[in-house]
Amino acid sequence: MDSLMLISLLMLQYLCISLFSIQVAATNGKLFREYIGAESKNVTFSDVPVNPNVEFHFILSFAIDYTTSSTSPSPTNGHFNVFWDSNTLTPSQVSAIKARHSNVKVALSLGGDSVSNRNVYFQPTSVTSWIQNAVSSITKIIKEYNLDGIDIDYEHFSSDPNAFTECIGRLIVILKQNRVISFASIAPYDDDPVQSHYLALWRKYGNFIDYVNFQFYAYDKGTNVSQFLRFFEIQRSNYRGGKVLVSFGTDGSGGLSPKNGFFTACSRLKSQGKLHGIFVWSADDSKGTGFGFEKQSQALLASPK
Repeated sequence: MDSLMLISLLMLQYLCISLFSIQVAATNGKLFREYIGAESKNVTFSDVPVNPNVEFHFILSFAIDYTTSSTSPSPTNGHFNVFWDSNTLTPSQVSAIKARHSNVKVALSLGGDSVSNRNVYFQPTSVTSWIQNAVSSITKIIKEYNLDGIDIDYEHFSSDPNAFTECIGRLIVILKQNRVISFASIAPYDDDPVQSHYLALWRKYGNFIDYVNFQFYAYDKGTNVSQFLRFFEIQRSNYRGGKVLVSFGTDGSGGLSPKNGFFTACSRLKSQGKLHGIFVWSADDSKGTGFGFEKQSQALLASPK
């Protein structure tokens, strides 16, 4: 092999490595998200450490289309009310945390699991009326609190996947078109009918959904690193083309815990250019522990390696 050919091959090899490195750097994300307010434990935004080198999203939990009655909450066909701890997570506190940290945005999550020990059902009277009511009531809340996006976290359904798809999909589209929100996410987990509803939504409206907050902590306790990585690949395939975020719970729920290898799994995904971000359930449960895992998550995301 002459010297010119050798030089050409070496240059080609260098180019391929450089392009791969650029691709990996481009696909990894620095997004950290944390749900807050669902447990009424007086947690505030300022309690949670914010690394200036990540994109940080607080997600208020929850706004629900139910009455605010503490004894008998019932569906309201798209009229959303605030159910997070509104005594400490106020509009002025939202403005304060965003003024203090330029990298912080705040969203609200819709639905959730339960309220007053009753399951929250997605239960529209009709697609058209639900959308009209939802656009109006959510817009009002977002403007009052100066919020940036929405998250969809319904976990119980009294409608088929098509109604859920049209209601939620068109809601996201309208809010984005009206410039009420700049991003939207969904929070599915691997169980039916949850997964079937969200996959139907993704197939039709995935182009309008910015992040998939997949609830990996809904898998069994004792999940190991290999299982977690396999679960991730399955969901990455299900939500093909989407930014699937990895997650853990600080409430003692299941999945791969930080103590058992979560950050090892994240490091592997990051080395492969697949780590779009991390989210945590929830700040309420982390309040008494010093938010150590939140700090570790953000440090990993901010690290260049």
